Amino acid sequence: MKNNIILIGMMGAGKSTVGIELAKILTDFKLVDIDSEIEKNTNMKISEIFSNFDEEYFRNLETEFLQEICQKENQIIATGGGIFEKEQNRKILKENGKVFYLKASAETLFDRIKKQTHRPLLKQGFGVDNVKNILDKREANYSKAHIIVDTENKPLYNIVKEIAEKGNSNEQRYPS
Repeated sequence: MKNNIILIGMMGAGKSTVGIELAKILTDFKLVDIDSEIEKNTNMKISEIFSNFDEEYFRNLETEFLQEICQKENQIIATGGGIFEKEQNRKILKENGKVFYLKASAETLFDRIKKQTHRPLLKQGFGVDNVKNILDKREANYSKAHIIVDTENKPLYNIVKEIAEKGNSNEQRYPS
């Protein structure tokens, strides 16, 4: 397995924030945000890709970028919320690093994102019930991560420290 730390979870789970902080302490690692890479390489925002094409097109782009990104090592890879739904993506990620599921309740996730204007779903009257429905659908796949990190009521520092310790060790734990 390659020496990569891969962050998965719902929007609002803290993947980007945790990735930025991890990169500050794991100086031999490079932060790669898949959504940002897709936006940079397509010259379109994720919301534009969804509106100009469709979700399947976007998911295929994610897979292409994953295959390219996962050729390298010593990366902290922050993923999009739906990337782990596609079996091919789960396989690529799990074979190319330690996958950490940043877990939080639907209420906490919604509370973290409700004031963010860049999330297209929130512009459509998206509420906590919508977050719960998506989380309920994705939980089975998220739980296939190598390591589950409960982020509920936990300071950012503690989350980052836990991932840094488990990400840099040779210990591997697979949830049943």
